[in-house]
Amino acid sequence: MMELNLSRVDYLQVGVTSQKSTKLFPGAVGKTQRIVVGDQDGLLQCLQMKKGDAQVIFKAVSPKGITRVELGGPVGGARERVFLSTGSEIKGFTKKGKNFLSFDTNLSEPIQSMFVEGADLFTCGNYVYNHYKDCKDTNYFLSADKISDVLCLPMEKNDDITPVLACQDRVLRVLQDAELLYEVEVPGPPVVLQLYGKEAGEEGNEILYGTSDGRVGLVQIGRFAPSHRWELPNEKRNGGVLSLDNFDITADGVLDLIVGRDDGLVEIYSYDEAEEPVQRFNHTLSESVTSVQGGCVATPGYDEIVCTTYAGWVSTLTSEPLIKERGPDTFSLTAEGKDKIVGLRQELDNLQVKVSSEREKYQQSAGSKTAISAVSGFNINDKFVLNREDASYTLSLELQLPIDNVLLQSDVPIDLLDVEKNSAVVSYSACNPEEGNYLLATYRCQANTTRLELKIRSIEGQYGTLQAYVTPRVQPKTCQVKQYNIKPLSLHQRTHVFDDNRPLNTVKLTGQFSLAEMHSWVSFCLPELPERTPPGETITFHFMSTFLDTLLECVYSKGEAVFRSDNISTISILKDVLTKEATKKKIRLDISYDINDESIAYTLNLIHPRLEYQLLLAKKVQLIDALKELQVHEEDLTFMSPEYRQILEEADALQAEFKRQPCHLERLYGMITDLYIDKFKFKGVNVKGKVPALLEVLDNYDLQTLVEFFNTSA
Repeated sequence: MMELNLSRVDYLQVGVTSQKSTKLFPGAVGKTQRIVVGDQDGLLQCLQMKKGDAQVIFKAVSPKGITRVELGGPVGGARERVFLSTGSEIKGFTKKGKNFLSFDTNLSEPIQSMFVEGADLFTCGNYVYNHYKDCKDTNYFLSADKISDVLCLPMEKNDDITPVLACQDRVLRVLQDAELLYEVEVPGPPVVLQLYGKEAGEEGNEILYGTSDGRVGLVQIGRFAPSHRWELPNEKRNGGVLSLDNFDITADGVLDLIVGRDDGLVEIYSYDEAEEPVQRFNHTLSESVTSVQGGCVATPGYDEIVCTTYAGWVSTLTSEPLIKERGPDTFSLTAEGKDKIVGLRQELDNLQVKVSSEREKYQQSAGSKTAISAVSGFNINDKFVLNREDASYTLSLELQLPIDNVLLQSDVPIDLLDVEKNSAVVSYSACNPEEGNYLLATYRCQANTTRLELKIRSIEGQYGTLQAYVTPRVQPKTCQVKQYNIKPLSLHQRTHVFDDNRPLNTVKLTGQFSLAEMHSWVSFCLPELPERTPPGETITFHFMSTFLDTLLECVYSKGEAVFRSDNISTISILKDVLTKEATKKKIRLDISYDINDESIAYTLNLIHPRLEYQLLLAKKVQLIDALKELQVHEEDLTFMSPEYRQILEEADALQAEFKRQPCHLERLYGMITDLYIDKFKFKGVNVKGKVPALLEVLDNYDLQTLVEFFNTSA
C-alpha cells in the first residue's frame, strides 16, 4: 500500500466559521477548483488559487452570520450554485457571484442546517424541520430533540423524497413527507451527516454519520428498516466529529473517507477488501476543523484536502511536494518566489504602519478625560460533553484569539483529570467549602494557544455550577464567564436499551404537577434531555450510568411519574431532588416505592471488577519505589517473582494510569457507602454510625464478606 505524504499549506484567514461552511465547486479535468467559504461575520467569499495566493472571485455580505453553505444544481447534474443560510433567510448565488435568490422563510428560529437537492430545499432550526419545493412550504416536522444536521437521499435513485435528521438523542430520524418513517439508533449524539460516496452508495441509500463523542459509522436506510454496515469506535479518545467528505486522495480509484474533528485532527481512511475503513493518514491542526473537502485547488494534478478551522483558517493538506530538489550544493529562487517574498515584505510593512497608527489613536483617545475604554468582544466555542469510556466530562474552550488564562470555580466537589494534549500550567488556590467554594484552579496557557481541553469528573448526588472565566491575550484585558450545570445524576447517559430482567427498584410520584413541570424537574436531574417538553401525553427516557453500567427508566405523564433502576442510590437521589423541586413550587407529592433487596448484591457485583482493579493498581504503584531500589542494588533480578518483574517493566504505564485517575478508589468507596446508607434509609433506619465498620470491611476487601455485611447489618 502506497504511503501517503501530505503537507500543510495555510492560504488565508476569514472570520469565525460554522460547521459545513466551506465547499469546492466541481472542476474540469486538468483545472483547479474554486473554494467558497462563509463566516459568522456574514461574508461569503469565492476564492481561486493563483501562484500560491488566494484571489477573490466574488464576495457577498449578509447582515447576519452565515451558518451553512451548500452547493445545488439540477438533480443528477453539476452542483454549481451556492446556497447559504443566514438567520431565517436562504440566499443563492451563481458561480460568477450573481444573487439569484433571496428567500425569507419567516421561521421563528434561525436556520442551523440545510440541504439542497434540485428544486427542493430542506432546512432545520433547533427543533423544526421544513421542506420547500420551489420556495413553497411543502412539509413540516417537529423533532423530539435538537436537530444537528439534515440531508436527503439522492432523488435520481429513490422514488420518494427521503430526508434524514441527525438528532441529539442518539437517533437518525428518517422522514417521509411530514411523517416519521422510523428512527435509527446510533452509538452517540450524531453531529454531522454525509452521503456515502458520490451518490450514497450503489442503491442511493447509504449515509455516513459522525458523533460528538468521536465515532463514525455507515448506515443503510432501507424502505422499512435500517441496516448498520460498520462503525469506527473512538478508542484513542479523539475529539468529536464535525465534518466528513468522500474523495480519492490515494488515487487508487476508490473514494476515501476524510474526517475532521473538534480537537483539530484530520484523518484519512481507505477501505479494505471487506469495505471496512482503515486509517492511512492523520494530521493535527491547532483548532476545530469545521469543514473538510477533497479536491484540486492550487496546482493541476495535485490533490488536496481543504480544511477550514473554527478561527477561520483556510488550509490544505496537499500531495504536491513543497521542497523541490535542485542538487546537493545549489539553491536557487525562481522569479515567482522572489516576487512572493517582496509582496509578503510589503504586506508586513503595511501592517506594521497600520498597527502603529491605530495604537497612537488609541493612546490619544485613552488620555482624554471623556475616554471610555472599549472592551473588545470575542466568541467562545465551548463544549461540555460526557465521555462514556472513562465517565468524565470534557470541557473544551476555543477562541479566535490566543488564550491567556482560564480560571475554574466550582461550588460542588469535582476532580480535575490529566489531559495529555493540554500544555497549560495549572495552579490551585485555597478555597473554603463552607462558603460553597470547592474548587479554584487557574490554567495559564502558552503563547498562541487558541484551544484548551480539560477533563472533569463529578460525584453523583452533589449538584451545582462549574464556572469558567476565560481571559484572552488582548488589551485592554477582558474576560467572559461560561457556566456549566453539574446535574444530580451527571454521569448518566441516554440509551435506547433497557433490561427488564434486572432486579429493579421502583419509586412512584403522584401529585398536582403538569407534564412540562415534571419534564423540567427530570431535565434538572439528568443530562442529554431536550429543553422543550417532547410531544405526547406520556414520555419515556432510558439512561445508563457511565461509571457503573446501571440502568434507569423514567416514565412520566401529567400527575404521575415512575422511575425504575437497579441502583438504589440512583432512585434515592432522584426522590430527594424531585421532592425538593416540588417543594419550591409548593406542590405536594405522594411517594410510594418498591425496593428489591436483590438489587444490592447485583450492584455490588457490577462495582466488584472496578474496585478489584483499582485496589490492585494502587498496590502495584505502592510497590514500584521499593522494587526500583532493589533494581539499583541488584544486577540479577531473576530471584524476583514474574509478577514483580512485570510491575517493574510496566512501572511508567502504571504510574501514568494511576495519575490519570486520582480519587478513583475513593469514588468507588463513596458509592458503596451511599448504597449502604440508601438501602437502610428506605427502611427508615439510620446506619451512618456503622459506616466505619463498612470501611474496615473495604480495607480487607472481599466481595462475599461485603455482601454478607450488607445483609446482616440492621
